[in-house]
Amino acid sequence: MSIARQAQAAIERLRRTFRVLAITGPRQSGKTTLARMCFADKPYVSFEDVDVRQRAQADPRSFLAQFPDGAVFDEVQRLPAILSNLQGLVDERRRMGDFVLTGSEQFGLRAGISQSLAGRVAHLELLPLSLAEIALTPAWRRTPSPDLMHILWRGAYPALIAPGDAAPEPYDWYAQYFATYVQRDVRQITSVQDLAAFERFVMLCAGRCGQLLNTASLASDAGISVNTAKQWLSVLQASYIIRLLQPWHENFGKRLVKMPKLYFYDTGLLCHLLRIADAQTLSTHAMRGAVFESWVVAETLKHRLNQGLAPDVYFWRDNHGTELDLLYPEGGRLYPVEIKSGQTFSTDWVQGLDKFKRYAGDRVGHTCVVYGGSDAFEFLGHSVRTWQLFDGAGR
Repeated sequence: MSIARQAQAAIERLRRTFRVLAITGPRQSGKTTLARMCFADKPYVSFEDVDVRQRAQADPRSFLAQFPDGAVFDEVQRLPAILSNLQGLVDERRRMGDFVLTGSEQFGLRAGISQSLAGRVAHLELLPLSLAEIALTPAWRRTPSPDLMHILWRGAYPALIAPGDAAPEPYDWYAQYFATYVQRDVRQITSVQDLAAFERFVMLCAGRCGQLLNTASLASDAGISVNTAKQWLSVLQASYIIRLLQPWHENFGKRLVKMPKLYFYDTGLLCHLLRIADAQTLSTHAMRGAVFESWVVAETLKHRLNQGLAPDVYFWRDNHGTELDLLYPEGGRLYPVEIKSGQTFSTDWVQGLDKFKRYAGDRVGHTCVVYGGSDAFEFLGHSVRTWQLFDGAGR
């Protein structure tokens, strides 16, 4: 079963105006499925295949000549040298939507694109399924009352949303996913020598989800140098495991924090790293709020990336502790979002939004509280949205 993806509309738009389309994202997020679905008329080539990679490396011109109508090149970061040859070909043909490139390692593919295909390529990042995409699947429609904790614990990778008995158990799937990531992808991205130490480091990152990132403290707890911690954080970002949410840079007359906050792109993987055994355990876990916050941040990123927009998402916090969990600029205005995992609305949840409105004045757009309850309403000029109605736009 192919799951309809919200990014399809952006792909259709971009293929009409760019010669090359690059789709990146974490492993197993559905990049290949989406590319083959949107470009079913083009041949598919995987550079994971050693024989294919060797042929392309030995004679790139002849290799590319096999595709007079373009092609889908999967895991193209395994052979970045092909990009320079691709440049000459697409410039000669001057045809929009000619080639499609997919890749799992963000930095490697982008570096090649910036050197060889600048101005010729549109870039789209595909994350795991959004809630809106999951809601269109048969499994969701058969569920009379979807449970938030189960959704957070299971995560959003397409393999876990398979119909019927085909879906694996989340614990088993994430165990294999993380083992493959550590043993294979990390070695490709950087020279991590001590994989056990790296795995401990990732688990320590999970325990800091939703917190200001103090790299020196993290390095000390992991028993590594600060420089190594910075390098490993870059690896995790490049592989779409974590997202460092930067603070909004305007202070509105208030001194701001400068440290980013750490989040995970997928809450299922986060729960696995936190050793949360099931959804019931998550419902009373000390990290429940951080897991939900991470989910809302990820949903916001998915909403923007699926439209082909820049992931301009921030948080805001001054030195007095006034904080907004989420803030994004759009059309010259600022849209703040407060995130609460509780199921019962509390009036003090809007205090941060009220303070920010006083600081930022008429620059503030729609204000929103997203929470774990079931009722949606307006409260003192703020929209209160249930998790089921949150579409990533904060409106």
